[in-house]
Amino acid sequence: TFDIGFQSLSGAASRGENLLYVVNNNGAYMNTGIQSSTATPYGAVTTTNQKEDFKKIWPKDLMGIIAAHNIPYAATASLAFIEDLRAKFKKAKETEGFRLIMIDGPCPPGHKTEPAQSISIGRAAVESNLFPLFEIEHLNYRINYFPKEKLPVDACMKPQGRFRHLFKEENKQILTDIQAHTDKTWKRLLTLEKMSFED
Repeated sequence: TFDIGFQSLSGAASRGENLLYVVNNNGAYMNTGIQSSTATPYGAVTTTNQKEDFKKIWPKDLMGIIAAHNIPYAATASLAFIEDLRAKFKKAKETEGFRLIMIDGPCPPGHKTEPAQSISIGRAAVESNLFPLFEIEHLNYRINYFPKEKLPVDACMKPQGRFRHLFKEENKQILTDIQAHTDKTWKRLLTLEKMSFED
């Protein structure tokens, strides 16, 4: 979806095709060998970004790009917040035109975690604002979940083996940069929501 599938996705959105497109964002090409993609988080290790050569590019803002198509509905969702996910699928089903839902998809082999950790990691991604939950309707943004006690990004990243190298002393600045980027992205989302509902 983020790369080789984007051309057809953009075309369908531009034409207003009446379909619901579901993105399982697992942060890499997981089904072909865990290669890096433009969905891969900054700092992650993949089979094409290994050891000291970890990903040093920020992931693509797919939601922002799809919003620019001015479609009737797009949303992010997480299996760790199942009622929110169900509500969004119901809303998408009841909406005409092109709709997109992007689900955070922890992948045990690619994230280097145990399967039983998937829900807790998904929850930490939302609670740390690494994967915020929001909707976009005709360029109007609405945040669906505000963390009551925001977690630092390392609470989500530390359990994942793909980020293990970032917890070495020489890479501490990388974690600081990721936290700063996450905070900036969240503030931008807050601004977009505020602009969407101003008179």
